[in-house]
Amino acid sequence: MLKISSLMGDKTTNLWAMKRRLKDYANVGRHLLLQRVVIYVSAILLSGAYYDPNTAAFFLVAVGMCETLDSYVFHLIVKRKTWTPKNIRNAIIAIHVGTLISSVTISAFCISIARQQGLGDGHFLPLFMLVSATIFAAMNNHQFLSVLCLRLSIYIIAILFIPIHDLWIVRPPISSKMWLNLFTIIFVLGFVMELGRNFLAGYSRDLRSREKLEHDHKLTKAALDAKTRFLATVNHELRTPLTSIKGAFDLINSGALGPPPQKMERLLEVASRNTNKLKDLVDDLLFLQTSDIGKIKFEFHNLDFIELVEDAIERFQPHAAKMEVTLHTKYMTDEYWVRADKKRIDQVIMNLLSNAAKFSKKDGAITVALETVENMVRLSVRDDGIGIQDGSDELVFAEFIQLDSGDGREYDGTGLGLSISKRIVEAHKGKIGYMSELGSGTEFYVELQRASPKA
Repeated sequence: MLKISSLMGDKTTNLWAMKRRLKDYANVGRHLLLQRVVIYVSAILLSGAYYDPNTAAFFLVAVGMCETLDSYVFHLIVKRKTWTPKNIRNAIIAIHVGTLISSVTISAFCISIARQQGLGDGHFLPLFMLVSATIFAAMNNHQFLSVLCLRLSIYIIAILFIPIHDLWIVRPPISSKMWLNLFTIIFVLGFVMELGRNFLAGYSRDLRSREKLEHDHKLTKAALDAKTRFLATVNHELRTPLTSIKGAFDLINSGALGPPPQKMERLLEVASRNTNKLKDLVDDLLFLQTSDIGKIKFEFHNLDFIELVEDAIERFQPHAAKMEVTLHTKYMTDEYWVRADKKRIDQVIMNLLSNAAKFSKKDGAITVALETVENMVRLSVRDDGIGIQDGSDELVFAEFIQLDSGDGREYDGTGLGLSISKRIVEAHKGKIGYMSELGSGTEFYVELQRASPKA
């Protein structure tokens, strides 16, 4: 049985590489079809005008049949979705057969022109065509070593045959220009062979790089799938018991079952607070999971941004008082309307407020400002806390990362708030960013498209 590896000239080439080589070869062949047709037709018409038109007509039909056959093979390769070793073997055989037929046809055409020109003519036209075809092959047939060698071998035999045939018939002295023509052709062929070697080596390096990238992509995709399955499992396994636990704590703390013992009030309050934190974490994980697989649904409406901000600040005030920070607002009496999902943008505002309070100094201040910038409404939340060091741009909005992410970090949190906020803002076709100076505080801002007031 014919081994694919022997056709490829590379026993270590795997299935992926063989498919990739076939696709590359077919795409290059299709891309250069018009260029080849124009060159061949022009040369054949010139030969018909200056030499034998019947011979030119014959080769015009022959070249047309070769190009039709090659185009059909290329089409089948490009359109095929699934590959088996048999499919690959048949495709490679078809490419070799097409290469053999087309290169023999072109070589025979050029030799026929040389024969019509007579002895000692120099044979510029046929030799120019053959050398050009050889260079063309060296540049574009490097996907398969065996295909390149087959085509170059046929062209080189034809190139050498034309001057050697004349020398054999005429038998001129070594000082004759006929010998000079042969030596010049040999020199040019050496250049062409080196050109082909360089293109072949370059393509092989590129193919190895692409194969590595494909392998890395598969590993990354597998890791992402594992992460998605993990998050789905965590959400499913935690959400139900958490809902029951939270409901029980809320019922006890509300006094519906009677006042809890005084010694247990503090413990119940701590347990309830941490249960809420855990629920928020599960909600964030669920958001990330649905965001990764593109299943988040947004309900866009024209909303008054001032109303959203003031409502968020009012709900955040108790937490700010607990953190011993003061909230200030700064905006003109104006209309700041945006088209947004109320629930998701409220989540962004609360994340920014929580982040600012977390990193503010004791007795510090948080300033919430609104302004219009061209056709955007800009919300900014500034704190006077520790600030962010330079070079942290990629980490600020990364998942599960805090800039002080050591084991003994001072600040609590999962590092999901800003990452989630970024996804929400980008889904609104808005912009989120920050400006900071280490030790002087940080200002996070969100820009959303302006909208008309609600009718």
